[in-house]
Amino acid sequence: MISFKKTFFSSSLLFATLSFSYAQRSSADLIVHNAVVYTVDNQFMKAEAFAVKDGKFLATGTSKEILEKYNAKQKVDAKGKAVFPGLYDPHSHFMGLGQMLSQCDLVDTESYEEIVERLKKFAVQHPENQWIIGRGWDQNDWKNKEFPTKDLLDKAFPNKPVMLTRIDGHALLVNSKAISLAKISPSSKVDGGLVEVKNGQLTGILVDNAMGLVRRVVPKPTEAESRKMLLNAQKECFKNGLTTVSDAGLNQDDIDLIDKMNKEGSLKIRNYVMVSLGIRNLDYFIKKGIYKTDRLNVRSFKLYADGALGSRGACLLKPYSDAPDKTGFLLLSAAELERSLTQIYNSDFQANTHCIGDSANRLILDIYGKLLKTKNNRRWRIEHCQVVDNNDVPKFGQFSVIPSIQATHATSDMYWADERLGDVRVKTAYAFQDLLKQNGVVANGSDFPVEFVNPLYGFHSAVARQDAKNYPEGGFQMENALTREQALRAMTIWSAYANFEEKERGSIEAGKMADFVILEDDIMLAPKEKLRNVKVLNTFVGGEKVF
Repeated sequence: MISFKKTFFSSSLLFATLSFSYAQRSSADLIVHNAVVYTVDNQFMKAEAFAVKDGKFLATGTSKEILEKYNAKQKVDAKGKAVFPGLYDPHSHFMGLGQMLSQCDLVDTESYEEIVERLKKFAVQHPENQWIIGRGWDQNDWKNKEFPTKDLLDKAFPNKPVMLTRIDGHALLVNSKAISLAKISPSSKVDGGLVEVKNGQLTGILVDNAMGLVRRVVPKPTEAESRKMLLNAQKECFKNGLTTVSDAGLNQDDIDLIDKMNKEGSLKIRNYVMVSLGIRNLDYFIKKGIYKTDRLNVRSFKLYADGALGSRGACLLKPYSDAPDKTGFLLLSAAELERSLTQIYNSDFQANTHCIGDSANRLILDIYGKLLKTKNNRRWRIEHCQVVDNNDVPKFGQFSVIPSIQATHATSDMYWADERLGDVRVKTAYAFQDLLKQNGVVANGSDFPVEFVNPLYGFHSAVARQDAKNYPEGGFQMENALTREQALRAMTIWSAYANFEEKERGSIEAGKMADFVILEDDIMLAPKEKLRNVKVLNTFVGGEKVF
C-alpha cells in the first residue's frame, strides 16, 4: 500500500516540475496550433503552429514545439484547418465598395427592364434620397448588347435624377433630369471622354471623363455617411479574409477620414492608398511626403491612361474588331501623362497607372522606360495590363515594372473579349504567366466592386481560368494560368512587395504583423471546382480576431 507521505511528495514534485516548466516558457498573447500553416516564406514552408505577441508573429513550428516553448492566455485549436497569411487585394476600391453597398445593386441584371424594376423598389425603400444611384449594369449580359438609352429611365423617373454606373466604373447611364441638372447638351465635349449623341439627341450615356459632368452635381456624402460606408466595406472585406486592401484612387478628404478612423480604432483594416491624380493632390502629397502608419500607407499616385474594354474606352493600337470606327481613347494626353509621371519620378512616390488597351500599355511602358531607364527598385506598376502587345511584354522586365493584374477580369470578359479584340489579338490579353516571367512577381487583386470582393474568386480564376460555373471546360487560354503557389503568392507576399510592405507582412514569419486567415478547406489541395465555395472561418489582424 502506497503511503500518504509518498503520494503527497510525488504529487508535490510533479506540481513543482510543471510549475517550473510553465515559468520557463516565454509569454505570448496567442497560440494557434493543430493547423496546416502555409507560411508563404521564401521556401514556401509549412508549419503546424505559431505564437503571436504584441500583434506580431513570434515563431512558427510544430504544435509540440510552440506549446512547449510559449504560454498564452488565448489558444486556438485549428482542428487541422489550413491557415494562410492575411489576404491582400492590391487593386480595389474600398471606399467605392462602401458607396456601392449604399446604392441600388444592379449586378447580374439580365435586361434594362430588370434594372428599372430594381430601381423602383429601391426608390420606395429610400424615399429620402435626392438622387437614385445604382451600380453594376453590364449590357454584355443582356440579350440586346447595345448601350441602353435614357428613355425607360425618363418614363419611370421623370422628376428625380438617376445616375447608374456601369460595372467597370467607366460609363454612366443617366436620365433627362440628371442631364438637366448637369447642364449637358448635345454639343458638350470632354477630352478623354464621350457624351453619346444619336440623331442629334443625347442618349444618356457618358463614358470616362464625361462622367464628371454629372458627378460634380451629385450631393457629396456627409462625414457620418462616409464613416458608415467605410465600416460596411470593412465588414465585407473581413468576412472574405482580406486584411489589406489597396484603394486605387482617393482624394485628400477621404484619406484624412480613413486616418482619423484608424487612430480612433474603428477602422482596423490595413489600406495601401493610391492618391488620385490631380494638380491639388499631386502638389499637396509630394510636398507632404510619404505618410505611413501600421494601418495606412500613402506612397503612390493612381493615374488613368485609358478606359475599359467593355465600354470600348480602352485605347487600342488597331480598331476594335466589333467596331472598326473605334480605337478607344486616352483619358489624359501623352504629354500630360509624361508631365505628371516626371513629377512623380522626382519624388519618392510610386506611380500606378491604369492601362487596359495595348496602345495605352505601350505608351506608359515607354514613358516609364524613359524615366526609369533600366532595372530599379521604384516598383512602378501598371494596373490591369489587360491587353499587351507581345513586343511590349519584355519592357516590364527591362524597367522592373510590376504587373498588377485582376484574374477575375479574364473570366468575366472571356465571353466577349474575342469579339472586341479578334481571334489573334485576344491571345495577347490576360497573359498572366507571360507577365510573371518578366520580374518573377505579379500582384493579383479584384478591382472590387467592379468584381466580387471574395479573393478566392481571383485565386480560382488565376489557376483554373474558369467562371463560377466552371466554364469553359479546360479553362480559358490556359497557357497563361498561374500555379496554386504562384496564385497564393500573388495575393499575399507579392502583393505586399508591390506595396513596399514585404518586410512587414504578406507571410507568416517571426517579426511580421500577425495578419492571418483560417479557411474551412485547404485551397492548395481542394478540387478546382470547389475553390470559390471555400469559406473563411476566421480573420485576424495584428493577432486580433476581426471575423
